[in-house]
Amino acid sequence: MPTEKFQFPGSDGQMLAASLDLPDGAPVAYALFAHCFTCGQNVLAAKRIAEGLAKHGIATLRFDFTGIGASEGEFANTTFSSNIADLVLVADHLRKTQRAPSILIGHSLGGAAILAAASLIPEAKCVATVAAPSDPSHVTHWFKDQIPEILEKGELEVSLAGRPFRIKRAFLDDIAEHRLMESVAKLHKPLLIFHSPTDDTVGIDNATRLFVAAKHPKSFISLTGADHLLTQRRDAVYVADMIAAWAMRFLDAVPAADTAAAESPPAGAVVVSETGASKLQNVIAAGKHRILADEPLDVGGMDSGPGPYDFLLGALGACTSMTMRLYAERKSIPLVRTTVTLKHSRVHAKDCEECETKEGMISRIERTIAMEGDLDAEQRKKLMEIADKCPVHRTLTSEIAIVTQAVE
Repeated sequence: MPTEKFQFPGSDGQMLAASLDLPDGAPVAYALFAHCFTCGQNVLAAKRIAEGLAKHGIATLRFDFTGIGASEGEFANTTFSSNIADLVLVADHLRKTQRAPSILIGHSLGGAAILAAASLIPEAKCVATVAAPSDPSHVTHWFKDQIPEILEKGELEVSLAGRPFRIKRAFLDDIAEHRLMESVAKLHKPLLIFHSPTDDTVGIDNATRLFVAAKHPKSFISLTGADHLLTQRRDAVYVADMIAAWAMRFLDAVPAADTAAAESPPAGAVVVSETGASKLQNVIAAGKHRILADEPLDVGGMDSGPGPYDFLLGALGACTSMTMRLYAERKSIPLVRTTVTLKHSRVHAKDCEECETKEGMISRIERTIAMEGDLDAEQRKKLMEIADKCPVHRTLTSEIAIVTQAVE
């Protein structure tokens, strides 16, 4: 996936370095990412989340705040207010050169800054924070023993994560004036909060305060086992996947003029419509639910959603699991959890002993079922028999008549 690098003027006129991670096709939406305190745009969490979002068709802009990384300026001259101003300016740059960001994402102190800046970026449809403090002054705990000397001398060099940074009294004064909870209460945008319950840098209680202060729609996802900086790739990839899935509910990814049927599908019907965002992307409407369908990048899609056969396998897997669950509940079988793994392939009919067709190629679905719980051999055997009786299984293995007609 391509990454465009460029510079733009920050709040004090200094040039700030930025990177725009683009999907291979036309972007479904644009996101703006604010990095953690003293981290920079290339910190692993920022880079991996941006790359992950690009795979879902979301172009993501990340940049270095003034005095950080490749950006010009002195870190000592920055404040929380200047960070907010930088975010507004980079959103304006994106608005003028591409499209205004509809998704705002912030990590740690960047999460606090993105919450404070959200009201100043009107096109933003939703906001996500990762390990964000409920009070921006939380960052001062990293140098709390040196605060008296900073107040006395006006500025002081402190060590943060093993690197020297100059902190001025103006930074402390500015950050103390911000009332982030008031901004959160007046956010008026969907909010998704990620936080690890074992985060020893910014405690989970911060997520609780943010969640309580926010108005609905709001969501919380626990990053169990993750550290504050999301140093494990799987954690950053998970965050990207969850943001992409969650944000689609609030984005204008589906052109309203072309999808009246998708917006209000008839009772009992599923309506599939092209979004126009790319060559193969479609939106599936079922009741109040909306899901993107797409194809991988290597076949011309944007990889913004599962493919048709993925949905087919998913339908069979879900039906299998649900049927086994209902049977286990009815028969008081101690089934704790079912995991169904499926794979579709095309094989030669002659290689299928149980198939009636003996010539050409046929579809083959391999289904593996893992059952957790204190189950005896007889219970496992019965549950496996029930799996073959799920309605979708029966549909796929019976004769199907598909009637197609054109609509004028």
